[in-house]
Amino acid sequence: MNRRLFFGVALLAVSIGANAQKSMSAPAGGKAISDELIGIFFEDISSSADGGLYAELTQNGSFEYNPTERDGWGPGTAWQMLRPGHSLGYMQPRMDQPIHPNNPTYMRLYIERTKEFYDYKGWKGFGLQNNGFDGISVKAGAKYDFSVFMRNVKGDNKQVRIALTVPQQGFMRDPKLLADATITTDSKDWKKYACTLTPKEDAPNAQLQILVLTTGEVDIDMVSLMPQDTYKGHGLRKDLAQALADLHPRFMRFPGGCVIHGGGDGFWNTYRWKTTVGPKEQRRGLKNTWGYHQSMGLGYFEYFQFCEDLNMEPVPILPCGVSCQGTNGGWGMKDQAQEVVPMSEMDEWVQDALDLIEWANGDASTKWGRVRAEAGHPEPFNLKYLGIGNEERISPEFIERFKYIYKKVREAHPEIVIVGTAGPGSHAGNPDYDNAWKLAEELDMPIIDEHYYEPREYFLKTRQYDNYPRDRKTKVYLGEYAAKDKKLIDALAEALYLLHVERNGDVVCMTSYAPLFARKNATNWNPDMIYFDNERPYLTCSYYVQQMFGQSAGQYYYGDCVSIKEKTNLQEQSVVLNTKTRQLFVKICNADSQKKYADLNLSRFKGVKTAVKTTLKGKPEEENNYETQPIAPKTETIKMTTKMTVDLEPYSFMMLTIQL
Repeated sequence: MNRRLFFGVALLAVSIGANAQKSMSAPAGGKAISDELIGIFFEDISSSADGGLYAELTQNGSFEYNPTERDGWGPGTAWQMLRPGHSLGYMQPRMDQPIHPNNPTYMRLYIERTKEFYDYKGWKGFGLQNNGFDGISVKAGAKYDFSVFMRNVKGDNKQVRIALTVPQQGFMRDPKLLADATITTDSKDWKKYACTLTPKEDAPNAQLQILVLTTGEVDIDMVSLMPQDTYKGHGLRKDLAQALADLHPRFMRFPGGCVIHGGGDGFWNTYRWKTTVGPKEQRRGLKNTWGYHQSMGLGYFEYFQFCEDLNMEPVPILPCGVSCQGTNGGWGMKDQAQEVVPMSEMDEWVQDALDLIEWANGDASTKWGRVRAEAGHPEPFNLKYLGIGNEERISPEFIERFKYIYKKVREAHPEIVIVGTAGPGSHAGNPDYDNAWKLAEELDMPIIDEHYYEPREYFLKTRQYDNYPRDRKTKVYLGEYAAKDKKLIDALAEALYLLHVERNGDVVCMTSYAPLFARKNATNWNPDMIYFDNERPYLTCSYYVQQMFGQSAGQYYYGDCVSIKEKTNLQEQSVVLNTKTRQLFVKICNADSQKKYADLNLSRFKGVKTAVKTTLKGKPEEENNYETQPIAPKTETIKMTTKMTVDLEPYSFMMLTIQL
């Protein structure tokens, strides 16, 4: 029988019977390790969602931007008023009688004159223009779905022209038309209208224009322009989603990060999953911890759907009634502040966790399972992991609330694997780390989430998990980590560290680099794995290291197949067997300036004849950026023997993929 341990560590015995044709026996000498070691962590930081992975092209389409999120912001941010042909009118943000209480702000247009007062052959109408996120990038022949909620307030039904344009230089020159369509508002109640626009040429800086051609008053909200060609048709930007798919991640942690507990703003700004799963017009936008607005167009439904699309385990993270210690400037205070939910109110937070499990796993007859089914996914998502808390200071108040929610969830759903938190700075001697591990051992917690960002020297020299006790029931999820730069040498330092993690894959069950994405000109944190603009992603050296590890997951580790001559702490190796795909992976990193040599002995494995050799190398201080991309893996097919010597080039990471 195929029996898999709940924390992601793979089979101790290989499948037999019907599965024997798909799997192979593991030769003696291997150690069972997790085959879920490499995943991804998505947090909406550096405009990763709106203007990033979420494919929506309009900015502030719901008019919900406000000064609480950023000084100077308001409902009209990212919009400008249009008066072609000297039409007359004005606009007014309003909050009475909205589409939904979660989406309170909309714009009322007062259209007084739509015709020119002289014989001018230019554009007509009164309305609004949106320039998206640093422009709207469109492609010739591609189809873009426009939608909007509108409501006639006064006057006849309104003819409304929807156009994609690009500006042209010169006095009083009309914009260049790429595509247009006309809709008619015919209701005095909120109603959704839609059309499809097909640009006639490429444009990186298009504008969306909404021009009302009939006088009167009309309300407008939830303006959307979405490419039809999204990742698997599910609303995510195709190239960015594909970059994630190419990592071969086994899981995704979301939606944060500090995002989940309101960052430094308090409980009013806490991320609540229930307001992110319904129709888009009913979702509650929120101030993002990193200083901008998040529309929740990318919400829990989309996260779970994306996990399903990439065959990843979803790892949602919920708050546990304790704020980030950064609240009210706490990061700079000697005694970091924490706001806490009164224990008399903790049942609400417990219920959020229980309802999430029902929403993800319940059938359509349950209350929250029905919400999921009505959103278009009648079958359960089969949630296995649930994270509680993120980087909170492990104070007595945190411990009390964590224990409360942990025990309630475990009693109701013993099948759910709960991931706890080790606090910020997960190294021995840190009081939060030490207290978190005491709590984990007291509760027999399945997994604890460690975080640390360190200079490259740490990852070059330290082998933290070699010293972890082997008899702990609690396994480690290294949920956030990165070297503090994006040079090749930083990526190689991370490769060395991941090779040591793989060696300790019986202790560490998951890892995820952070942060994942950063938008050009909107970056809150450096380094990041993937940078992007409107046209393309820019893949860092660290991305390629993560990709090579994601491609080489397996269930067994062999530590005695590679001998590196004159080894220092700048070389590491790993040999991993995937019994399901019948692939053997040999990975060796040399972060030294000197060439090295390694002796391979693969005689215990049958069928070693050829290998695909993948090499990542370059100058140590090189990096991939918006101007140049000098570093990328190179592949070639080579002949193999069970015993041979391989060259380890300076500043290189090599992987041999052998099909057995």
